[in-house]
Amino acid sequence: MSENGYLKNPASPLMHEGESWWYVFSRLSVLLLFVGLLVGITAKFWAWLDRPVTEVHLSGDSQHLNRSELARTIAGGVQNSLMRVDIESIRQQVKDQPWVHIAAIRRDWPSTLEVAIEEEVPVARWSEHGLLNHQGDIFWPQLHQDYKDLPRLSGPAPETNRVMAQFHDLNQIFRPLGLQVVGLNLEPRGAWSLELSNRIKVIVGRENIDQRLQRFLRVYELGLSDRAEQIEQVDIRYTNGVAVKWRAEAPSDAKAG
Repeated sequence: MSENGYLKNPASPLMHEGESWWYVFSRLSVLLLFVGLLVGITAKFWAWLDRPVTEVHLSGDSQHLNRSELARTIAGGVQNSLMRVDIESIRQQVKDQPWVHIAAIRRDWPSTLEVAIEEEVPVARWSEHGLLNHQGDIFWPQLHQDYKDLPRLSGPAPETNRVMAQFHDLNQIFRPLGLQVVGLNLEPRGAWSLELSNRIKVIVGRENIDQRLQRFLRVYELGLSDRAEQIEQVDIRYTNGVAVKWRAEAPSDAKAG
């Protein structure tokens, strides 16, 4: 018995210490088990995410692209797993195809690359070997016979939008005569020339474009239209009148006023 009348229990501190150790051990064991499970699940999930690419799937309408060949080209260039593959690099690879206007790439787990494409739609030829889309962008595919009848435009490459705008404006001008512009050229110094659907070439120049065209329309309606099949070229750069170049079987050069 202690001095203050209480009975000492020598075993009590030892029991408290043992219970505390067991509590810490059990909690630590549960924590380690949880961490182990989490690591295992994470490893399996990462392994599922990080599989090799086994399929490339192309979507979107196309008339000129060889879809199977493009898919094989993309698959052959993939060196990494689906998780590590460089999406932007593949998108650029697809976009570099002449007939591809827009390309979008996404991962489709567990092992597929989805490639969505929008093909170029040509509205005109550009010079001898190029085509123009509706936005005025030039692309350079291997030309198909299907597009040999498209209007042919040409000029400095940075001026495609200007040439297209002029092409549309000129067609509005010639439509009342039942004619269409099938060729239009802008020279580097700013001079215009065009070809009409009746095979007449018109040299317009670079000054007073509207006035010159209006004069040509008047002269054409007054007399040239009746002999259109005999005319090779009309030069409208003159202040008054136009110069007519006849085809080989017709009379030589003449000037109409």
